[in-house]
Amino acid sequence: MFHDANELTAAPTSVELKRVDPSLNMRRSYCMSLQLDLFGGVDLVREWGRIGCRGQSLIEHHCCEGEAVASMLALETAKRN
Repeated sequence: MFHDANELTAAPTSVELKRVDPSLNMRRSYCMSLQLDLFGGVDLVREWGRIGCRGQSLIEHHCCEGEAVASMLALETAKRN
């Protein structure tokens, strides 16, 4: 578990994906970041939507860094395909 914010830097802590295709009028952004919570867990914060507009967000609670990183990497793989 983490005891301070510096310990979270051992793994990737954020991912930012963008997809822009003017021919389809598509300007999408998908961001994920890992943040420590007050109870010793790790939150995966996901934000997505059209670039320049207010988007949506979702927070997933995980009990350990490994689960949060695995979830983030799985989502990144799915979004890139």
